Amino acid sequence: MGWAIALHGGAGDIPHSLPPDRRLPREAGLRHCLDVGIAALKAHKHPLDVVELVVRELENYPHFNAGKGSVLTSSGTVEMEASIMDGKSKKCGAVSGLSTVVNAVSLARLVMEKTPHIYLGFHGAEAFAREQGVETADPSYFITPENIERLKQAQDANRVQIDYTQPVQKEAKDAAATIPNGDSQIGTVGCVAVDSEGNLASATSTGGLVNKMAGRIGDSPIIGAGTYANHLCAVSATGKGEAMIRDTVARDVAAVMEFKGLSLKEAAAYVIDQVPPGNAGLVAVSSTGEIATVFNTTGMFRACASEDGYSEVAIWDSPLK
Repeated sequence: MGWAIALHGGAGDIPHSLPPDRRLPREAGLRHCLDVGIAALKAHKHPLDVVELVVRELENYPHFNAGKGSVLTSSGTVEMEASIMDGKSKKCGAVSGLSTVVNAVSLARLVMEKTPHIYLGFHGAEAFAREQGVETADPSYFITPENIERLKQAQDANRVQIDYTQPVQKEAKDAAATIPNGDSQIGTVGCVAVDSEGNLASATSTGGLVNKMAGRIGDSPIIGAGTYANHLCAVSATGKGEAMIRDTVARDVAAVMEFKGLSLKEAAAYVIDQVPPGNAGLVAVSSTGEIATVFNTTGMFRACASEDGYSEVAIWDSPLK
């Protein structure tokens, strides 16, 4: 048994032709956040602190769809959401509909620790953020030129886009045609960690789907769908939230381990196989330090490491070198 950590930056239709200017910043961001998490675990930080710290770093990175850089609703606004969960106590917190909170994951933790509730949304969550004195910013802080363009592309195509879906040319003769070297957007972020004593935690944060209806809530803040942790494992999911909610993806990994007696990797593969292709991915760690990174999309931005020296940053089936 030893510590282990895994994080993701979103799953979806990530083309192998993704140009370096779009791939390399995300790879660098994953490596940086992985190093932050490893250092925290080596310093004997509790996994709950580790996942919050790592997800905060990912939220502050404009190349991922969470915090700064969150994708836009059909109204051109940002509505961020996040959740966090401790495996041993099963304490958890979640928030949705944030438009000014710089780090949604930290507000989710405050909901867990400072209220009798689990989930706060929209005006109530924003009011709680002001009450707690967390860092906020004007909504324009979160909006990037790339996201404005992605919203326009999605609206032109009249669709709601999962992370990294290829933009469709409005007047393309081929319905599957894409804008050269384009990638739809930056993905949901999450982190799972376990320490050498088997303590587990998970956190997930996102801006949602490109061109989603205002008020739409995905899987990221829903305990059991996008985020889950208990005494067996910690899971953070990514992809199309509606699919993750229907299949209770994060909780099912733990349930399959408990009731079928499968290993973490077997359980994760089994659960993702039940989700329609092209919709889901997850990262998970077990209480014994096992790591699973599974997806049924073209790719998933991810990174992981364990105390035995294993380390990987990858997008597709093979690790990036």
